[in-house]
Amino acid sequence: MAANINPTVRRRRLGAELRRLRQASGLKSTEVAERLMVSQSKISHLENGRRTISPRDMRDLCAVYGVTDPQVIDSLLQMAKESGQPGWWHAYGDIPQSVYIALETDAASLHTYESMAIPALLQTPAYAHAVIGETIPLLTVEEAGTRLKVRLRRQHRIYDPARPLRLWVVLDESALRRVVGSPDIMREQLEHLNALGAEPHITVQVLPYTAGAHPGLSGQLSILRFADSSAATVVYLERFTSDLYLEKPSDVRHYSVLHDHLQAQALSPDSSRDFITDVTKTYIDAASHHVSHARANMRCS
Repeated sequence: MAANINPTVRRRRLGAELRRLRQASGLKSTEVAERLMVSQSKISHLENGRRTISPRDMRDLCAVYGVTDPQVIDSLLQMAKESGQPGWWHAYGDIPQSVYIALETDAASLHTYESMAIPALLQTPAYAHAVIGETIPLLTVEEAGTRLKVRLRRQHRIYDPARPLRLWVVLDESALRRVVGSPDIMREQLEHLNALGAEPHITVQVLPYTAGAHPGLSGQLSILRFADSSAATVVYLERFTSDLYLEKPSDVRHYSVLHDHLQAQALSPDSSRDFITDVTKTYIDAASHHVSHARANMRCS
């Protein structure tokens, strides 16, 4: 059973337990860092589940926290061992966004806003191939292929019958209008988007141009929540060369309210489905025009 558990889940649970033990001992993270002669950021990262912990570090922390029960120590060591096992994404080598992918794999729900493109979890293979190739010009063919495989593997998460990801997407109209690849690819993508939006665990809303200025103008955002009550909600902000992860309650509250406002300004799910259908028709017309134009050129030649 342990093999099917995301190692990030183990790290976050272990981190929560380490935080509980530290607080029970009455120590601040800075004091623990001083006693172990390590950086305060290392203690913070261990408690947030962002780095693995060695058996030696675990024993040192148990000593500092006054944990002497052999069974408790053995349980913590076992959790540490399992948390160091690689997730499925490690099979693809050193890939970007590995931290986010681990969180996404673990999440129970994901609320996201996208202004420029269809979210990765809802992309068709053709759209994903086009958007990867057209937005990251320095990638080699092999690197682009690896990223495509990882992106499509991530989508297994929304089809998992045991624990389907609760996904709530707000899309700016720009994401529907921007032609990625070709009109045919866009038609297929928007049809796929509407089909997924009909699933009970997936909600898709469109924020039309007519909504005017809105809180999402600052860019993409994702809010990941977890079934484990000990795991903090994470706000993820994707940038071109770096990513930002926020867990402070004040930050989470700020972005949660922001997403609530976006949902309120967007079209309802039913109206959004009709809106996407109307945009899809423009790509059908564009593709038909392209075919007619090509045939006319062939006759002329």
